[in-house]
This record gives sequence, C-alpha cells and structure tokens, in this order.
Amino acid sequence: MANEQEIKYLVPGLERGLQLLLAFGEQHRDLTFAELHRLVDMPKATAYRVVQTLEYMGFLERNPRTNTFSLGMNVLRLGFEYIASLDVAQVGQPVIEQLRDSSQCSSHLAIRDGRDIIYIARVSAAGSRINHVSIGTRLPVHCTSLGRMLLTDVSRTEFEQIFPSERLPGNTLGQPHDREALWQMVQQDKARGYVIGESFFREGISSIVYPVYDRSGRVAAVVSILVPSEQVPQTDRCRLQNDVRMAADKISGFLGYLSQAS
Repeated sequence: MANEQEIKYLVPGLERGLQLLLAFGEQHRDLTFAELHRLVDMPKATAYRVVQTLEYMGFLERNPRTNTFSLGMNVLRLGFEYIASLDVAQVGQPVIEQLRDSSQCSSHLAIRDGRDIIYIARVSAAGSRINHVSIGTRLPVHCTSLGRMLLTDVSRTEFEQIFPSERLPGNTLGQPHDREALWQMVQQDKARGYVIGESFFREGISSIVYPVYDRSGRVAAVVSILVPSEQVPQTDRCRLQNDVRMAADKISGFLGYLSQAS
C-alpha cells in the first residue's frame, strides 16, 4: 500500500483510466456507458472523457450494434507475453461467441493434426437445425473448407508428406480426389486469403473460413461460420465475410500476431 508521500505523486487521469478498465471482468465483459459509470467512482463528464480516450487508444472497443464497450486489443498487448502463450481455444471461445451473435450463424474454431482437422471450440446459433459437430470431432482435412484453409500454410514437400499417394481417400461427389487438384485448389485459397465453401462438405450447407495466425506468422487455426443455404446469399456475403475476417484477426492479435498492415 502506498504511503501518503507516494500518493501525492499519483496521476489522477491515469488512475481514473485504470479504474475504469478494472470495471471489466468475467461478469462484465460488455458494458454500456451508463453501466460503466455506475461501477466507477468518478463524475459522469470525467468518465465520458476517459472512455473516449481509452477507445481512441485501443484499450476499449465499442460495439456499434449494441452500443456497448469491451476491452480492446491494446489491453491484451500490455500482457503480450502471457497472452501469446495462451491456448488458441482459450482466447478464441469468446471471440467466436461474438461472431455467432454478429453473424447469427453457428461458429467454429479448428486446428490441423496431420491429415485431420479437429474442432476445438464451437457455438451454435439460436434455433439452428444444422447437425453440429462437437468439440474434438475429427474430419479429413482435404474434405472440408476449413481443412483447405489450414493447408495453405504448408510447403509442397510437407503437402506430399501429408498425402503421399496421388489419389486422395474417399469418393464423395464434388470433393477433390486427386492430390494435384487439391494442391492447386489450396494455392488459390492461399492467394484469396479465405475460403467460401458452398455445399463443399455437406449438401445445402455453406461455410466462410478465415485463417488465424500465431506470433510467428504461421496458420495456427481457422475460424468459420456455417450458413444454412446452398450458396451464401449475395446480399449478406460481404457482411458475413467481414464478420469472420474480423474474428480471425482478433484471435490472431491475441496470439501475438502483428500483421504488416498494423
């Protein structure tokens, strides 16, 4: 505890900013300004200026749809080394929950293990009738849109080690059966930066997939949403793509990835 001599050197503005950030926690992940003001001991005008400053500096993030605030990326970068060491499922779960809410679509987080993808986090959309996979479910990497995006990170040598045979396993209609065909498809996905799979794995179900990068710039995981239609509606396509991209970027940032654009 600081003594009186030390207290007189405190910076009031900094103290108020930190006090406001500490209002957020497990029970208060998203707060309106009115809720935030009730939780802190400072005048309303002061609280408003502190919130505006913290938002400008990236320590708070505003959700324009709900007009609520949550902790921003720069709070997490204060503890960069700790955050970078966290498991992708830990940091990804709340993000895909936000993605589900913004997109109104079931959301998933998956990683690659050899020739399989593994679902490590998932949330279902309200009222969804899609038969969802459970956490821990494995699927062949070459049969899914998520797997194609995960393969964009491997070299040609690694790719041929994963698929030593020129003929791919399985005979599902519409999916690649030839190793070279899959390689070319993956290179197109890599250049595009995302995958939109329309009835690729399951008839009548589409998906939008973006990569999650780790601190070293490698693809650590993928984020996806399931759209219950044969094709992603053109009226919603840009909005949904942006939702998934932002979620993937946020998780990448949590893992310590700094894009060239930042």
